[in-house]
Amino acid sequence: MTEAGEQLRQSVMIELSPAQVDRVVLSASRNGNMAVLLSGLHGAREELFAAPAQLDDSRLSRSLLAGLLMLACFPPDGSYLANAEVARIVQIHPSTVHRYMSTFVAVGLLERDPRTRLYRLAQ
Repeated sequence: MTEAGEQLRQSVMIELSPAQVDRVVLSASRNGNMAVLLSGLHGAREELFAAPAQLDDSRLSRSLLAGLLMLACFPPDGSYLANAEVARIVQIHPSTVHRYMSTFVAVGLLERDPRTRLYRLAQ
C-alpha cells in the first residue's frame, strides 16, 4: 500500500468543546435522531453486561446503570422489544423496567407502538 493509502486508512479524531457537543446533541434530538446518538451504547453493551457486579458498586449510580443497560438492549436497526424481554435481558423486575421505559418514552428516547405495546429506540 502506498503511503497516501495508509494515511487514508488511519483514524481521524476530532475534538469538540462541551458547547459543540451540546449543539450536536440538541440538533440531533430536534431532528428525531436520538437512535443514532443512542446507538453508541451498543459499544458499551458488552462491558455493561459482562460486569453485573457494577450494579452493586456503591461508587456508581445503580439506577443510571440499570437505565443504560435497558437502552443498550435495543438494536440500532429500529427493531421492537417487549417489556418482558428487556426485563429478562437485564434481570430486573418487569414493573421496574416498565417505569423506566415509560420515562424513556416520555422524554423521547424510546417509542412505543400503541397497537403492539412494543418499544424501540426513538427514530
